[in-house]
Amino acid sequence: MTKLRIRGAVLTATVATVLGLVSAPAATAELAPFPALTLPFKAGQQVYSAGIHSDDGSTGVKNAIDLSPADRTVRAPLAGTVHLQHCAGGDWVTIDHAGGWRTGYYHMEGIKVTDGEHVEAGAELGSTGNALPCGGSSTGAHVHFTLWTLPDAPAANWDGKSFAEVSTTVAAAHGEPVDGKTIGGWRFTAGAEQYSGTATHLADNAVTQLPGRFRAKL
Repeated sequence: MTKLRIRGAVLTATVATVLGLVSAPAATAELAPFPALTLPFKAGQQVYSAGIHSDDGSTGVKNAIDLSPADRTVRAPLAGTVHLQHCAGGDWVTIDHAGGWRTGYYHMEGIKVTDGEHVEAGAELGSTGNALPCGGSSTGAHVHFTLWTLPDAPAANWDGKSFAEVSTTVAAAHGEPVDGKTIGGWRFTAGAEQYSGTATHLADNAVTQLPGRFRAKL
């Protein structure tokens, strides 16, 4: 009887596997190395940056940098899939890139992309502005550019989440520090204080103190 029971159990497990009744554990996605992002605007123009800071400008991981290019046009820094995050006051834009990376664009006006759209690097996303679709504050037209990691949820939906929630709870879980990242040939280093830091042009080691202006050369 023991042998029959064992054989029966094996046969049952085999049949269940073949029929798909037993599911294999889901593989955990791995985060790819930091991607080769360009700056989120056309190179060669003057840019003002208010500096590196946390998403809410107060506490938490410093995953944000405010940028104001002279032409006021915000562009995709890498190919990816657009997600419009909806709030009562309108939309803001995120782009999911390969390998579990997401970039965010808050305060934009005149958004030119649609939800689910695939964009290539350099695609126009909208204009710098002072839009506050989910709350927050803004002084002077700019894009609040943010870095995120989403290895287990590449299409995470933040619809309806207030800026306060995204900039605290979501940022604590998924915010990625700007500090030490190279973007478009510039290495950004966070300062000790909010809205500070440096931008170093790697081709010639020219350093710009932030807040400050620099020419976004390659």
